[in-house]
Parts: sequence; structure tokens; C-alpha cells
Amino acid sequence: MERSPILFSHSYFLHFDPKQWETGLPYPPLGTLYAAAMLRQNGYDVSLFDSMFAEQPDEVIPFLDNILPGIFVIYDDGFNYLTKMCLTNMREAAFQMCKMAKERGCVVIVSSSDASDHYEKYMQQGADFVITGEAELTLLELVNDLQSQTGSFQLIKGLVYKKDNEIIRTPKRDVLKDLDNLPSPAWDLVNIQPYRSSWLTHAGYFSLNMATTRGCPFKCNWCAKPIYGNRYNSRSPRHVVDELKYLKDKFHFDHIWFCDDIFGLKPGWVQEFADLVQKENLKFRFKIQCRADLLLQEDYIKALSRAGCDDIWIGAESGSQKILDAMDKGITIEQIRKATKILKANGIKPSFFIQFGYPGEEKEDINKTIRMINELLPHDIGISVSYPLPGTVFFERTKAELKEKANWTDSDELQLMFKNTFSPAFYKQLHRYVHKTYRKHLAWQNIKTIIQHPSVTTLTLIKKAAAILYYIPSAFLARRKLDALEKVSV
Repeated sequence: MERSPILFSHSYFLHFDPKQWETGLPYPPLGTLYAAAMLRQNGYDVSLFDSMFAEQPDEVIPFLDNILPGIFVIYDDGFNYLTKMCLTNMREAAFQMCKMAKERGCVVIVSSSDASDHYEKYMQQGADFVITGEAELTLLELVNDLQSQTGSFQLIKGLVYKKDNEIIRTPKRDVLKDLDNLPSPAWDLVNIQPYRSSWLTHAGYFSLNMATTRGCPFKCNWCAKPIYGNRYNSRSPRHVVDELKYLKDKFHFDHIWFCDDIFGLKPGWVQEFADLVQKENLKFRFKIQCRADLLLQEDYIKALSRAGCDDIWIGAESGSQKILDAMDKGITIEQIRKATKILKANGIKPSFFIQFGYPGEEKEDINKTIRMINELLPHDIGISVSYPLPGTVFFERTKAELKEKANWTDSDELQLMFKNTFSPAFYKQLHRYVHKTYRKHLAWQNIKTIIQHPSVTTLTLIKKAAAILYYIPSAFLARRKLDALEKVSV
């Protein structure tokens, strides 16, 4: 039987996320490209509607009408934290694409964190199948079954479907262990030019995304892992370097974001990776995500620096040990301090993920976090408020309060969705204040550098130091507004 084409898409629309659209630093849908490559390796004709730069979901219609796919797959990028947040703007976009594909006679398959948690909603909007967990093998088995018309869906692990108006969930599929056996992502399906242009315009360099691992063995109780779970499996350094060489030749990137939850956890991995990068004479910079307690070994840090790492995002979360312990974070404030100093000493920029509003957080816990940021002065900070995601201990503790609202509309909403010490308005203003006081302290640091080391003074450094003239009054005003909101909350 002749195989009909298969059209892939994903549900992230940059235009629907004002903060990310303004930032202008998008990454291609890596998870989607892995899935498309898996089907193509097995003889299927695949195409991609990349929704990243689309303005509306109906832009998929020409793809549906021209390609005439028998199967339409919405396959979200499980490596991107924005898809884990299950933003309602993106959910609605996925619903619209499901309906449009269904109207054209497609079999509709969805794989995403949101669909795994809310498969009933997706089926109501036209999805025939929802894949839960790591999806490449499940998708291949499902498409093979649809092609052969055997209808033995109950034998496919990791699948949700309807039979006689009853929703059927098959047993969970084990995660893949040998990641080197996966086909390389189908990079040729992506029009890379708009990504390159956006990066060059907003950052002055071009960055691409890669994954070297899947999963995370640590158990922070607010972190959802609906796709890759708690198992940690890694590609070999040789396999990763081969892909880097391919991407360098094809796209001439300047920078890589290794989008692993934890980079280089396997003993000796980073050292071997650094050796291969140097042997192949690969010149690029990269950023990773890591834990403070893993960044205390000097040889590990030196190997990262040798390979080209210039920025490490640490899940610092809070400057209060009480809150870190409540999160089951498994790190200490002292480890955050030591890791920050070691990274700076080795020429790597430490950046902090921070979250406010975790249950039990009081004013003093907030002040400790602000003091930690302003004392350690990381290269950058990313601030959010605690966000309950299905499947987490944190969600179970707060779900009774999530009846009216359980997801943000976009990534900049920063709405606290459960009752806490202060009002939601307080936490939104706290976000503004912390950024302003942090920038004020950075400006002071630059002034000190100019005074103590005038020989290193540059025009850029002078501009950063001069920012003090803005941030002193703006931080003061932001603090006044925060104090007023605190009184209202109490």
C-alpha cells in the first residue's frame, strides 16, 4: 500500500508569547526534528510546518492542502522549558490546528507535555491519538499500525486513544537508553534563515540548540518530567561532536545552547568531550544548565572552559536554605556561593534561575534571596514565580487552589495561581524590583572596576557603569511600590 505523506508541526508560536517575541532568541523545535527523522529513516515521506514564526494557526492550511498528508502530527519540543509550561495561547493554537487537520481527513496525533496531562481536552478538539512520555518509538509503531490497518493500538505502549467512546491508556513505555542509535535530527526540514536573522538582530551572534542527554535523576518537587522522566541517559561525546561538526559546516553557528536538564553528569564525559572538541579544532561558545553541587570540582570546570563553555545557568532558586529544603532541591546556599566563585575564577559566567512564591516563603526568605543575588552578582538572572505543573509533588499540594487558573497565557504572565504570603500583584512587582536592584549593583561593580583597574576601561564598561544614574532612582521607586503592595497583602 502506498504511504501518504506525514506533516509535522509543533504548538509554539513566538508571536503568541510577547516576552519571547521581544527577546527575539528562538530555537528550532529540536524534539520535532528528532521525531521526523525517525519516521523518515523508516521510509516515510515527512514535511514540517514550523509554527515558530507563524502569526496564526491557520497558516498551516496551505501545507495541509498542498501536501495532502494522511497523518498530521503535533509534536512539541520536549527539550524546551517553554513547552513544559503548557501556556494556554499555545494550547489554543494546537486545538485549532487539530480541528483544521481533522476537517481535511487527517489522522491527528499529538505528543506534548500538555497533551500528556490533558489528553481528554485534545481528543475533544480532534486528536485521534495522544502519545505520552518519550514518543519517537511510540509514534513509529503507531504510524506503522495505521499504515498496515491492523488496529492493534492496545499493543503500543505510551498511547492514549478512543475505542467505542471510551478512552484507553496503554502501559507506559520505558525510556530509550542508547541515544546514539537515534537518527540525527532532520535539520534540513527547517528554514534556518529567520532564526539566524533574529539572533543576529537581537544578540549579534547565531545560536543553535543541541541535546546530549535525556532526563534528570534529581527530584526537585516542583519540576515536571512528563517526557523523559527521572532516568538519565547520555549520548557519547563522539556522537555529539560529530553532530557539532555537521551543524558547523551546514549552518555556521557561533554558539550552542546544550538544552539538557543537567549537562555532563556522567563521570569523565566532559573531559572526553573537551578533548574531542580540541582535537577537531571546533571553535564555538556554549551555555549549559547545571546544579550548584556539581560545579565544585575544579577539573570539571576547567574541562568545560576548555571546550568553550562561557555561561552556566544554575538552578539557584532561593537564597533561603529553608525554601531550598522545602523544594527538595538537595543543594545548599554555600554550594551556590562556592560554585559561583569557581566559575568566575575560570572565566565562565554564572547565571541564576530564581523563583519566588514557593509555599511557606516569608519576607525574610525573599530578602535572603535578594541579598544573595546582589552579593554574588551572577552574569544574568531569570526570575519566575512558583508554577505548579501536573505530576509534581508541588502540584498535588496546591491543585485545590487551581480551579480558576492552572496555566499562564504566555511566559511573561508571572501570575501566582495559588494563595501565598503575599498577593499576586506583589510578586509581579517583586520581579521588577529585583531586576532593577540587581542592575544597580552591577553598575556599582562596573564603577569599582573602572576605579581599581583604569587600564581595562572600555566604552562598553563606561556605559554599563553610567547605568547607575537610571537604576538608583528606578530601584528606589520600584521598592516604594513593592512596600505598598506588601501592606495591602498583609
